[in-house]
Amino acid sequence: MEFGKVPENELDTIDFTLPPDPKVTTEVLKKGKGKTKFFIGCAKWGRKDWIGKLYPVGTKEKDFLEYYAKLFNAIEFNATFYKSPAPADVLKWKSKVPKGFKFYPKFPQVVTHLKRLKNTGPEVDAFLHSIMEFKNNLGPIFLMPHPGMGLKQRETIEDFIGHFPKDVDMFLELRHEDWYTSGEGYDIELYEFLRKQKRGTIITDAAGRRDCVHMHLSTPECFIRFVGNSLHRTDYERIDDWVQRIKKWMKEGLETCHFFMHQHEELHSPELIKYLIEQMNKHIGTELEPPKMLYEGGLFD
Repeated sequence: MEFGKVPENELDTIDFTLPPDPKVTTEVLKKGKGKTKFFIGCAKWGRKDWIGKLYPVGTKEKDFLEYYAKLFNAIEFNATFYKSPAPADVLKWKSKVPKGFKFYPKFPQVVTHLKRLKNTGPEVDAFLHSIMEFKNNLGPIFLMPHPGMGLKQRETIEDFIGHFPKDVDMFLELRHEDWYTSGEGYDIELYEFLRKQKRGTIITDAAGRRDCVHMHLSTPECFIRFVGNSLHRTDYERIDDWVQRIKKWMKEGLETCHFFMHQHEELHSPELIKYLIEQMNKHIGTELEPPKMLYEGGLFD
């Protein structure tokens, strides 16, 4: 993942402190039921360099998903961005995961980037027709409009979300800087729209885009996309801060935590998930199972 990447020699100069929660987030969480559920995973399962580290030596590519789903309970499914899947593909993937595992498909680029959310009825219908085959294994869909879509495209984004089926969960990630330039840290008009529509916001924590760490929750759920830097010291410090923030949100009513680990070199994502879960178990009292790894890099390797 290249978003928010900075040279390694700049990492120690960045203030990674998480911003304080805005009042609206506290208000939303107070309406939550608590008893937080966790869905934690990576953005990919098909990495050959995880053989001997995450997957047993000799594992075939066709079996990667089956092994992945034994270690994690969710996948940020970015593959659907590049090509909308066929129903047969979805059924094949579903057959390889246990009950309770969740796929989080990303809207195809033809919808978000080529057509920029306009006149997308046939493409959206085809996408939904396929992913609904996940049935109970379907997690929220996540919508990332083209990064060039800013405040001037507010009506287009709101119209797309407003006409999307209410019974399908959706979270929104925004990358255009305009959305974060208000004194509130997040465009308040769009935020209020999402809150009324009961659509979630995505927080993307990347070194080079601290504005995207906006801390505005529009539903009593958090969806965090954490972008690390190859197990740099600051990766662990940032995870420590997130553990404490999640702990706070849990006390305030957080219902679900969706947490997906990215690295600019995805090889190292499993180590950070293991560290995240271990720290949550230690400091929050969760009883989550860390992924069992055959080999892992050490701290700050």
